[in-house]
Amino acid sequence: MERLATDCLSKVRDARPLVHHITNYVTVNDCANVCICTGGSPVMSDAAEDVPGMVGLASAVVLNIGTLNPRTVESMLVAGKVANSKGIPVVLDPVGAGATEYRTACVRTILDRVKVSVIKGNAGEICVMAGMAGTVRGVDSGDAGDVAGAVKALASRHGCVVAASGPVDYVSDGKTVMELENGSPMMENVSGTGCMLSSVIGCFVGACGASAGSVASAITTFNVASEDAEKMCKGPGSFKTALMDCLFNIDPSTVGERARWNLCSNYTQ
Repeated sequence: MERLATDCLSKVRDARPLVHHITNYVTVNDCANVCICTGGSPVMSDAAEDVPGMVGLASAVVLNIGTLNPRTVESMLVAGKVANSKGIPVVLDPVGAGATEYRTACVRTILDRVKVSVIKGNAGEICVMAGMAGTVRGVDSGDAGDVAGAVKALASRHGCVVAASGPVDYVSDGKTVMELENGSPMMENVSGTGCMLSSVIGCFVGACGASAGSVASAITTFNVASEDAEKMCKGPGSFKTALMDCLFNIDPSTVGERARWNLCSNYTQ
């Protein structure tokens, strides 16, 4: 596990993957900057006319429905189809899925028409999508039930990697479930850290391919940086700045040394 997290971040830094985002206007600048700090190269383009050419240049595509509308959803479908045709991994962040009928329907449409490589949501979103107990308040997670079971069930259903973020993070490829214990509670005080995490995941799957290991490595890298940022900050504003700095400066070997991963034996085949 230690070697995997170290190697994955090193590959990101060496490859500098181009990550094409169709994301929300609340966090778009933060997502671009966190992508750069991780080691990737971001592009943010949601015009349907521009998307096919831009996706063709990308190493990964991140689709985030935080401020969805019919135009951007259509662009997401175009981006997903082009990515699928070229074997480019697609990361879906189903922000607020389960909060409204429209959001839930849009997520279903994307999953029906695009082969998604990674689904990354908060615990409430993932539990709702898996058909298990869970609630979503706006775009925030409410109560969640069996999160480990939900990530495994959803991953198995869609043949992809699923990650659920929260006080403890869970990652599954449908066969195994990993529990990730790094992170800082300060992230709850900054809007868009979940969106930023999806950008980090985009960097990792763009450089390393989509697997439970690469996704877990991405989450752990972000979370270890957040732990360092918490020690430096005076509040939410300085925490976000410190998070960018710590992510930019983190050494791959540090991520491996500090990673706290457990295999959930009750959910592993």
